[in-house]
Amino acid sequence: MRSLNYDVVVVGGGHAGCEAASAAARMGQKTLLITMSLDRIGQMSCNPAIGGTAKGHLVKEIDALGGEMGAAIDECGIQFRMLNKSKGPAIWSSRAQADMEKYRLHMRKVLEQTRNLDLLQDTVSSLLLEENKVLGIKTGLEQTIHAKCVVLTTGTFLNGLIHIGEKRITSGRVGEPASLELAEALKLYGFQVGRMKTGTTPRLDARTIDFSQLEKQDSDPDFTPFSMKTNSLPTDLVSCYITHTNEKTHDVIRSHMHLSPLYSGVITGIGPRYCPSIEDKVVKFPDKISHQIFIEPEGLGTHEIYPNGISTSLPLHVQEQFLRTIKGFENVVLMKPGYAIEYDFVQPTELHPSLETKKIQNLYLAGQINGTTGYEEAAAQGLLAGINAARKASNKSPFILSRTESYIGVLIDDLTTLGTNEPYRMFTSRAENRLKLREDNATQRLTPYGYELGLISEELYQKHSKKLEQLELERSHIKKVWLNPTPELNQTLLEANLPVVSTNISLEAYLRRPEVNARILKDVGLLHCLDLDVLRRLEIEVKYDGYIRREEAQCDKRKHLDHIWIPENLDFCSVSGLSKEVVEKLRKHNPSTLGQASRISGITPAAVTLLMTVINQRLSQNCTL
Repeated sequence: MRSLNYDVVVVGGGHAGCEAASAAARMGQKTLLITMSLDRIGQMSCNPAIGGTAKGHLVKEIDALGGEMGAAIDECGIQFRMLNKSKGPAIWSSRAQADMEKYRLHMRKVLEQTRNLDLLQDTVSSLLLEENKVLGIKTGLEQTIHAKCVVLTTGTFLNGLIHIGEKRITSGRVGEPASLELAEALKLYGFQVGRMKTGTTPRLDARTIDFSQLEKQDSDPDFTPFSMKTNSLPTDLVSCYITHTNEKTHDVIRSHMHLSPLYSGVITGIGPRYCPSIEDKVVKFPDKISHQIFIEPEGLGTHEIYPNGISTSLPLHVQEQFLRTIKGFENVVLMKPGYAIEYDFVQPTELHPSLETKKIQNLYLAGQINGTTGYEEAAAQGLLAGINAARKASNKSPFILSRTESYIGVLIDDLTTLGTNEPYRMFTSRAENRLKLREDNATQRLTPYGYELGLISEELYQKHSKKLEQLELERSHIKKVWLNPTPELNQTLLEANLPVVSTNISLEAYLRRPEVNARILKDVGLLHCLDLDVLRRLEIEVKYDGYIRREEAQCDKRKHLDHIWIPENLDFCSVSGLSKEVVEKLRKHNPSTLGQASRISGITPAAVTLLMTVINQRLSQNCTL
């Protein structure tokens, strides 16, 4: 007989739920993952890819903390590429195509093999509450399940409504029912609930696409895995392709715009600014004669294709018509229609930085319920919510990541401090310290935390420590070694397509030159480390040393405010000197730290100083008592 008492209950089996349940269970808490369909655990509901600009950073950070997403995509990837290589290293971002079916099965297997974790197929109708504290959940099958903490990761299922032309279907995802009772319950509990919209593309039959007309794109030959756990990547890889819409495509869409629920007034939810539908692109960019379509296979065992860039909610016959105007798609056959989906979300200013709700103790929210879009953003929140639910269940203080040390910190701080009125997507431009927060040093920044939390094994931690030792050895080596302009050395450099030296120069100063590559220095015997990941990090840190130091100095100035907590019982009206506007904003956002308060629009440095004075006075009084 299944026990109905748990330390942590996670609701939802998407990317946020998987990370939350795995983390809580591996931290020693008796955990339950409850989802509508066990067969859809880890489902990639939209595009068959993990990573991308800034999203790759999130996946690396999830892995550095001990999460599952990085290892899963390394295992199930069918193409691997580094994006933005023509630009600076701060925005280099890893991206991989996934075998969607393999990914889903892999994630379920991981969860089934996790100690302290049970899986249950059921729906959740409401929460068990006592005053302002959650005590568990009630299910659609009338089970009562008690828990110390509950994590909601409901994705697009809260009051979900699918649109295909004039057709409307109450659903959280095609073929799956929406969560209606829980959506209404959250409103009754007093949460500020809004409405958002996202969409997906039609799926195409690869056998009906003329790939000979399209631009081919293959994997990078020297891709660094997402995960510390990965020793080698799959070798059975595929190509992606690129095509474009054209004026004929846009004409078909314009002539049927009255049938689009986006423009007929049927859809009220706000869609993602940075991932618009093809209807939005045609209307908002009327002078653009074409839009890129990235053609992504959905797996090795299927002919299904995801044409990234043309999400739509137009009627099926219109989708077929405009698709066949596109180069390579002249005879294409649709396997699934594209659609838009509206769903409820909770304004994330309702949350503490731990992702615990302010209204109800021991209740955590993660993923699209917080107004975000994307697998990676959801997984990052799920991991942090799972960690903090586990810590709360064992009476430990919350684990908070600063925006100065991680993209996950930027994500959560943006959400909980500023809130969002449109689906939030992570970009490198959101991070003030993006040169410091690179993909290549994610383990250096976060793995010690993962180890302390119990999510990084001793073996992995030693592997991480060994890489740091190799990096320090090479840093020391390049400072000590000097290159003398001998004929023999310059001949070696010329043969390696490296610049010759005309005077004595340290190896560190030589590596600082833009045309010098650390890997080539290794090939000619001037560097000793064989680990390409270490060599890449060494080269970046040497070439950008001055910029990195400047960012670190700026971080130090900001960081101390994020560690000054505002007492929960502080009445902002009682703080002498605060303007009425500042008090209103502080009461609305209810920031947890001075750092959060300083980032609220309209909160002046003088107001932050006043708050700091009041907090210090309280601390002094408590110490005296």
